[in-house]
Amino acid sequence: MRLVHLILSLPLLLATPPVSAQSLTAEAFDTYTRGKTLFYGFDGTAYGVERYLEGRRVIWSFLDGDCKKGVWYEEQGQICFLYEDRLDPQCWTFTRGPNGLVARFENDPEATELYEAEDMDEEMVCYGPDVGV
Repeated sequence: MRLVHLILSLPLLLATPPVSAQSLTAEAFDTYTRGKTLFYGFDGTAYGVERYLEGRRVIWSFLDGDCKKGVWYEEQGQICFLYEDRLDPQCWTFTRGPNGLVARFENDPEATELYEAEDMDEEMVCYGPDVGV
């Protein structure tokens, strides 16, 4: 009986347009990320890690131990980041995917798209400033 119901419902399911993902607002992004350390992947490989602190502050690393402090803010529906080593904002559109956040650079479908990686069971490593010669 269930199979018959599924077959009868199939045309309705196919006719229903897919739900488009809504970009996260600053409030939703802050609620999701604050206090977390999230690892991001790109094209099946580890890309970077970001720690989200109070007051919209962040610490980013490309997983090389070189960490950059920054802040984020919302502008025109995007979440933009300013880091201590760059004066130009890095703006992303964040949506919630089935496995976590999906970030599209400058909301450009042809640009970099990062996804929240599965729990990598790793710590964020930040080495101190270069010392010596």
